[in-house]
Amino acid sequence: MRHATGRTVRTWIAVIPALLAAGFLGTLPRQGLAGELRVGTATTSITPDRPVPLSGQMTTRIARDVESPVTATALALESREGDTVVDQAILVSCDLVAIREGIIEHAREQLEDRLPDFDPTKLVLSATHTHTAPVMEEGRFDLPDDGTIISPAEYVAFLVDRIVEASCEAWQARRPAGVGWGLGHAVVAQNRRSVYADGRSVMYGRTDQDDFVGIEGYEDHGVEVLFFWDEDERLIATAINVACPAQEVESRSAVNADFWHSVREQLRERHGDDLAILGWIGAAGDQSPHLMIRKEAEERMRRLRGLDRLDEIARRVVLAWEEAYEGARQEIVTDPRLVHTVKSLELPARRVTDEEAAEAARQVESLSADPAQKRRMLWQQSVLDRFEEQKAGAVAPYEMELHVIRLGDVAIATNPFELFTEYGIRMKARSPALQTFVIQLAGPGSYLPTPFAVRGGGYSAIVQSSKVGPEGGDELVERTVEEINALWPED
Repeated sequence: MRHATGRTVRTWIAVIPALLAAGFLGTLPRQGLAGELRVGTATTSITPDRPVPLSGQMTTRIARDVESPVTATALALESREGDTVVDQAILVSCDLVAIREGIIEHAREQLEDRLPDFDPTKLVLSATHTHTAPVMEEGRFDLPDDGTIISPAEYVAFLVDRIVEASCEAWQARRPAGVGWGLGHAVVAQNRRSVYADGRSVMYGRTDQDDFVGIEGYEDHGVEVLFFWDEDERLIATAINVACPAQEVESRSAVNADFWHSVREQLRERHGDDLAILGWIGAAGDQSPHLMIRKEAEERMRRLRGLDRLDEIARRVVLAWEEAYEGARQEIVTDPRLVHTVKSLELPARRVTDEEAAEAARQVESLSADPAQKRRMLWQQSVLDRFEEQKAGAVAPYEMELHVIRLGDVAIATNPFELFTEYGIRMKARSPALQTFVIQLAGPGSYLPTPFAVRGGGYSAIVQSSKVGPEGGDELVERTVEEINALWPED
């Protein structure tokens, strides 16, 4: 296997034996060293076998068909010096709308018994944000109780079992491997918030009307990619970081992994059926793959190519992936520095104003009369509940788990939000890493909007949609960059 000789760490590694012999390294932390990389992978279906309610919309949708399977893919990473573990991680990408509360805790409890040589706090789950995967929370919708439909609790038990099995399989399959990283570009995401002359912002607002003045924020068209090869230089896994949620077919009433299914099919056709593919969604709370401008021209080109919309999106991602692959395969690293830090953060909760509470109360009264609007009513009621906590002086900070991983020249940072893209760009711009992967929805999901978005209002920026506001977004950026910087002491 070829071995890249990149950056300061290579010089450092070369002198380690002499320093050890001289006794100079006895007090250094182990995380300062690189070691042999071991990698294992596993992919499992998390597709239900009976009708199931779907997440992602305000109305009840029951899926009785499967258009494409939803899966979970696990990537186990371990760095070793001889028999000594330097650090470790298991990252699992799931075709879900989010990682709802309690899921990772249950998975860690089981892993603690199943994998005694793995630290369960270093399990990371993230979601692709497909809106055509099962509901995971009880009480959101009124569902028939006749045994024909999988309940959310039943699905969660099935899901956790599959995640644990895949994690164990990946961990037990780890073998010496090499890693490479690359960058491509693909226009997949479009900022979905239209701005109008009166200052309003509207998600999916029309752009062909006279008072349209622009699109609210950034788009990130970078496609960050990791590649993993076995000792025979056979590609065994890849992780693809795209700042766009998987919600092109979000309104359908069938199970569907959205564009990630097409990405997997196209890549496996070229690189083998057993290639493990992780979809990581970057900071994309204000993005979607839905077309906002040039719709007719885009659709004409798609038709001329003979592709449906999911295959067109996948085509772009795969072209960017191939672009990154051409570079990355020239520098395969077998002993990257692997450091995985886990931090608990407390971010300031977004406060509910008197006006917001009054409007939520009006909505609750109006929606309560219609059982079909239960989900919307509960969404509004949550604002009133938060307002009552404020009045009682019992507002708790938002607690979240931050994972920051160094893998060679690459940084990986997670958050639980639908994080507006501006925050992710700030993290990447300030990071000392050669490439920085930001993974959102490594948790239950709540929009985290920018100040400009809050002023414009509209779904995804109003208080009903977000538990943490711009003040918390600023703090999240600062803490994330701080933790990344700590893993690059040589810079």
